[in-house]
Amino acid sequence: MMTAAGSVIFEERKSQIHRKGEKPFDMNCNRESLAGAVSQRACVFCGSRVVLYPIADALHLVHGPIGCAAYTWDIRGALSSGPALHRMSFSTDLQERDIIFGGEEKLYRALIELIDRHRPRAAFVYSTCIVGIIGDDLEAVCRRVSAEKDGIPVLPVQSEGFKGNKREGYSAACKAMFRLVGTGGTEGISPLSVNILGDFNLAGELWIVREYLARIGVETVANITGDGRVEDIMRAHGAALNLVQCSGATMELAQMMKESYGVPFLRVSYFGVEDMAQALYDVAAFFKDRDREIVGRTRALVKDELLKLYPALQEFKKDLCGKKAAIYVGGAFKAFSLVKAFRLLGMKVVLVGSQTGTDQDYRELHEITDRGTIIVDDSNPLELSSFLKEKECDVFVGGVKERPIAYKLGVGFCDHNHERKQPLEGFVGMLNFAKEIHSSVMSPVWRFVPRRKARN
Repeated sequence: MMTAAGSVIFEERKSQIHRKGEKPFDMNCNRESLAGAVSQRACVFCGSRVVLYPIADALHLVHGPIGCAAYTWDIRGALSSGPALHRMSFSTDLQERDIIFGGEEKLYRALIELIDRHRPRAAFVYSTCIVGIIGDDLEAVCRRVSAEKDGIPVLPVQSEGFKGNKREGYSAACKAMFRLVGTGGTEGISPLSVNILGDFNLAGELWIVREYLARIGVETVANITGDGRVEDIMRAHGAALNLVQCSGATMELAQMMKESYGVPFLRVSYFGVEDMAQALYDVAAFFKDRDREIVGRTRALVKDELLKLYPALQEFKKDLCGKKAAIYVGGAFKAFSLVKAFRLLGMKVVLVGSQTGTDQDYRELHEITDRGTIIVDDSNPLELSSFLKEKECDVFVGGVKERPIAYKLGVGFCDHNHERKQPLEGFVGMLNFAKEIHSSVMSPVWRFVPRRKARN
């Protein structure tokens, strides 16, 4: 249907879109995607791969058709400081005969061959739609292989694509990973220690955060899962605190670790000046009773970084002040930080949405956005295109699926998803983000877009 505001919205999707200021906040979310609407959201299998794939010394085997294995390291690009087994893409390549007679024996043979050849620290076996339909028993095959290969962890990931939405995949990944936690020793771990959850080390971002934590005297036990190692995850229950950035992806693991091992967690974000500083202050506040100097060290770090950053940001702000931005990202946690980052640059966010936000996430977005902002859950290209035109946006922040929407409409674009090659976390990341937004928004190419010419 076409609304009075000129946006195209299917009747069944109206409850997942809110315009701040028009009525009290009330949004539906975390529903199944509308059939035929070509959602930007990915499937259960994809969600599980997002979370687990960056574990660099593990074997990742897709049990299903070869097409599902096309989702490789090249698409998401999490960096490793050592082993790089996660860059290999393996599949059992199920054929018609396997679907008729079952693929368990083929899976067994594939696991034996791959473990013998690559000697991984663990193996994750991903279930796809067709495996769920024919009923292969992944658990039994994994148990058999583990027993024959000296007890190496061989973990089934129950990620059949048809089971639900991307959040179901996050849950399947957390359940698989939790089977590793608590199986390793915790000797020598500092009382001031954390696990970093929900960071995937794109362009080396996790190394920036680890360096900040080291400067204030905090040890990082396990990266979960960017630049991840199996042995670190096995001893992660020995850390004093979990830092959860992508709550959609790893909050379930944090909650399981709190219930089983008493490890508390904090929700943090490393994007933008405000949230990066707050994350460090929250860590310092948690450990201040164990180390009285940690608050002072943290303040000194933040001050030092801001002194270097702010003069450069002011230069970009001169050109960007008053420009309009749209945000559509996978997880809502990133959207919170982006709203604040754009505000720091003098820009106004007029559209914000995510693929996997919860009711709490959208209520928080409602609180921090300006009147008139469109808040949307699980959107599609038709809606996003109409919103961008209606709001006359100057830049669109999204991922690989949103890029063509922006360029077709003559709107600047910033890749804030897993395909990017430039770090956007931390204080240095904020400077990179400002540079990229400035170069995209101020590009002279937009003068030749007919819609822009008519507006000017």
